[in-house]
Amino acid sequence: MTDAPWLFLGQSFEGETQKLLLNRANRHGIVAGATGTGKTVTLQIMAQGFSDAGVPVFCADVKGDLSGVSQAGDVAKFAERASAMGLELTGKAAPTVFWDLYGEKGHPIRATVSDVGPLLLARMLELNDVQEGVLSIAFHVADKEGLLLLDLEDLRSLLTYVSENAKTIGAEVGNVSPQSVAAIQRALLQLEQQGGKSFFGEPALRLDDLIRTSLDGKGQINVLDSTRLMNNPRLYAAFLLWLLSELFEQLPEIGDPDKPRLVFFFDEAHLLFKGAPRGLLEKIEQVVRLIRSKGVGIYFVTQNPADIPDSVLAQLGNRIQHALRAYTPAEQKGLRAASQSFRASDAFDTAEAIQALGVGEALVSALDEKGAPTMVARTKIRPPNSRLGPATDAERAQILQNSPVRGVYDTAVNRESAEEVLKARKAQATRIEAEQKQAAETEKLRTKQEKEAAKAAPRAPARKASSRQTPTEALLKSVMRTAGSTITRELLRGVLGGLKRR
Repeated sequence: MTDAPWLFLGQSFEGETQKLLLNRANRHGIVAGATGTGKTVTLQIMAQGFSDAGVPVFCADVKGDLSGVSQAGDVAKFAERASAMGLELTGKAAPTVFWDLYGEKGHPIRATVSDVGPLLLARMLELNDVQEGVLSIAFHVADKEGLLLLDLEDLRSLLTYVSENAKTIGAEVGNVSPQSVAAIQRALLQLEQQGGKSFFGEPALRLDDLIRTSLDGKGQINVLDSTRLMNNPRLYAAFLLWLLSELFEQLPEIGDPDKPRLVFFFDEAHLLFKGAPRGLLEKIEQVVRLIRSKGVGIYFVTQNPADIPDSVLAQLGNRIQHALRAYTPAEQKGLRAASQSFRASDAFDTAEAIQALGVGEALVSALDEKGAPTMVARTKIRPPNSRLGPATDAERAQILQNSPVRGVYDTAVNRESAEEVLKARKAQATRIEAEQKQAAETEKLRTKQEKEAAKAAPRAPARKASSRQTPTEALLKSVMRTAGSTITRELLRGVLGGLKRR
């Protein structure tokens, strides 16, 4: 027995309390089971348990049922179950903030294109390796030239700029194929048509608005409405991975705290890994491995543990396994993987127990105070204090009206960024080109006019040279003649004198 605070998960078939230690909750976990076996209710009671302990929670509401955590539950229907567990059940709601990438059923969540980065963006757009390389070059150009990439229009303008200057850019950082640029542009159009445009932009989400506690010390439960988002599973998975990456990059190291700073539930977790390239899988593994020292616990919610790569599954210390069915060879393989991931019990066969579990029952193994997994136990999951079922539209609207972030993210902001800068550059270049063209045409016209004027002007008659000498010319000729005579006489005297001496 330990004095460390813990969450009450339920009661084993043998009457033992099953708990999750808060100081081990950042060692991550998994909630698995077939559809209809009670995963969502387990997620709900865990989220509310963390909230009661003062731990903020972020979770995706895939079917809309999780929104009921914001409303007090009707505990009368669970009175017998609660009494059998020695639990005094009271109906109460948890402090909840609704979010929605599309801004329809919650506050909009936005991120800038630069924050998402080329790797996750390529994942959203389903680009091949060559196209991803071109996208990375575009981001490099934006960084080099100081271009802000905030929304999809900025990225479109940047790609057009890269394509128009492909020869110059290609000589510096590698070949830029116009075909690849065109393929990326088409993928951006598809993403926009699927509603992705509303995700990119400002004001961008501040993590501090997720990691909040209410005035009475309870952790805020952030519910992301994903009923529409699930129509674009790549965007859903990439968004949640981006959020994990932001938490990893921005939060300081705190080691192993007494309780987590934030608990993150990743529902439909198989979408994160399905078709993910090796580089992305390595990034996920790194985040999961290192983020626990930031005080963040990650809990994957999926149908089968086999949906999660072994390198990630090995890091999930707290495990709750609802019933699985094994009719096909693939399902049997998943069943074996699920049963072998538990610390075996001498009381029952794990594989058989998983198939025999009823709704609201699970196999539970959590980390003890020494960090070792407890022996697996068949457990009846406790009933929730909040409503089992969705909140109504009116109740959701009331929650949004009283939200602590009301008005912060509801209106988009479009400040000067790459699109505006590149448009201004192009307009200036066009203006200069037009001015130069006009100046050249003006000069050409002036030259032509001068030639035409010179050609049309009458020629003046040539002037006849005069034979009369000016006084100066006469004087100069007289001097030259005198000088010539003198020189001649001196030469003759010299010659004749020499003859006489002979």
